[in-house]
Parts: sequence; C-alpha cells; structure tokens
Amino acid sequence: MWRTKSGREVDFVLYGPEGFWALEVKNTRTIRLSDLNSLRAFKQDYPEAEVCLLYRGDERIEIQGIRCLPCGEFLQGLVPGRPLLAHTY
Repeated sequence: MWRTKSGREVDFVLYGPEGFWALEVKNTRTIRLSDLNSLRAFKQDYPEAEVCLLYRGDERIEIQGIRCLPCGEFLQGLVPGRPLLAHTY
C-alpha cells in the first residue's frame, strides 16, 4: 500500500524486473472521477508507473489516462511468467 500524508492511498504497488504498477480496487459497478484521485496522485509522484483501477463493472475503459478494468477480467488474465497487465493492451 502507498499512502500520502494527506490520506490518499493506493491498494497495491508492485515493482519488479517486468515493471512498476499501482492498482486501486473499488467495490463499485460504476466509476466516479473521485475514485481516480489516488492513482492520479501516485502517477504524479511516479510517472514511470502503470496505474490501473479494478472495479466490479463490466467494461474496460480508460478515464483521464487511467485504465479501468473489471476485476474478473484482470484476474482471469493473470498468467505466470507474463508481465502484469500485459493482457490489457
């Protein structure tokens, strides 16, 4: 987890030879712009990171440069030995 002094937080931060990711998980079927605030703050501090919001909806969308994926699609796409989020491009 990553958290700022002002209270913004990102649920998962993953770093390794295959890349650098920040994942935020929301228990909602719809995304509000405010749901993206923490990922935007993270991206400002770490512009090299890939950021992604996972949610309970059905659509793969991009909002303000942030990929938003259904949790089920994300989990089904995880493959050992493949980079995280490779299936989302």
